[in-house]
Amino acid sequence: MVRALATILATAALSVLAASDSRADEWMPSGSLRVCADANLLPYSNDKLEGFENKIAQMIGDDLKLPVTYFWWPQTIGFVRNTLRARQCDLVVGAAAGEDLMQNTNPYYRSTYVLVTRKDSALAGKGLDDPAYKGARIGVVAATPPANLLPRRGILNIAPYQLHVDTRAEQPARQAIEDVASGETEAAAIWGPIAGYYAARQDVPLALTPLPELPGARLQYYISMGIRAGETAWKHWLNDFIVRRQGDIDRLLAEYNIPVVNADGTMRPSPERKAALEPPAVAEPDGYRMDAYRAAVPASLRGAQVASTQEVRALSESGRAVLIDVLPSPPRPSGLAPGSLWLPPTHLSLPGAIWLPNVGYGAPSPEQEALLRRGLDRLTGGNPDRPVVLFCQRDCWMSWNAAKRAVEWGYRAVHWYPEGTDGWREAGLTLEPVAPHEDFPS
Repeated sequence: MVRALATILATAALSVLAASDSRADEWMPSGSLRVCADANLLPYSNDKLEGFENKIAQMIGDDLKLPVTYFWWPQTIGFVRNTLRARQCDLVVGAAAGEDLMQNTNPYYRSTYVLVTRKDSALAGKGLDDPAYKGARIGVVAATPPANLLPRRGILNIAPYQLHVDTRAEQPARQAIEDVASGETEAAAIWGPIAGYYAARQDVPLALTPLPELPGARLQYYISMGIRAGETAWKHWLNDFIVRRQGDIDRLLAEYNIPVVNADGTMRPSPERKAALEPPAVAEPDGYRMDAYRAAVPASLRGAQVASTQEVRALSESGRAVLIDVLPSPPRPSGLAPGSLWLPPTHLSLPGAIWLPNVGYGAPSPEQEALLRRGLDRLTGGNPDRPVVLFCQRDCWMSWNAAKRAVEWGYRAVHWYPEGTDGWREAGLTLEPVAPHEDFPS
């Protein structure tokens, strides 16, 4: 009897688990976005919501239209077990890709361990192969990859810092960087996000030199978000969020001085260095662009809103906006025999967009100008306050000209999308074949 009862109870329990598992793939947060985080672990998070992971969590909550709540736990041994897996919360904003305690989303940045030195030091900018490092005292957090790498490179004068600590009382990586600034040590080999954040907050200028990947020493890691296994819908939503908001995430990482490495292992330049490498900003002209239409465009258009990919997608999904592609139609190749068949290449555009080719010239023909004027009138239903998005490709003055013309004709909700189909494609969004709309009834 007891055994039979135990069998019935076990079967019932398995049925409940199976039903739960079958629903796990459809699970999404509701009520609130519950985030697992450390209350004292800048630059990632703290209970004052000052970390960049706090900011990313808020972006996610805003997109979901849910309030963000936190379950705080020191990020040390047992963090995932006591937070995400205990169902106290539903999202770890930063997790190394490949972390087997959680299911990973797609990564949203890649960083590396770096050498932190004073900028006025003879070690600044030099790698571990430089002989000067042989006698230098270098701070290293125990059990991190540099702790194994440095002795292999013959660097033995190591100042150790503990890894597993109560972050409410100790911050060893931060201390290692402060010791470099004070001269207590000559360098520190520290995980990039922590190094970049705290190096920028010292009273003396510090330099970051990335440590390259070496055989047997993995030093660069992709960072993703962590969720529970089996929550497929939640994972897909987060992957879509990362694609849509990658530009915002990148700007946030730069704001916190987080060193980001490219897929080939090279480090992206700092915002200051990137600005120095970029060509001068293009001034907005008073009139129309009359030639060289594929060139760098201004960052503004008076009377219009410059729209990001995320904003255009939201406008498109609202169903209220009119999307107009003004890319010129490709010319018939020269040299074709008269009467020979020529099929222009398929043009891919944003879903639902109307293609009005050749209407973005600085001095359009009367027919081209009439096509744009009639198209705007018919597509907006004569309502000058209906949102209109004008675009072509990146660095395309045709869209700038067309949007400027719409503003001058009295349209009050003109959105210029300078990234065009290039930005849409790079965000992982779908493009669809579109045929040129050659005319609207007069």
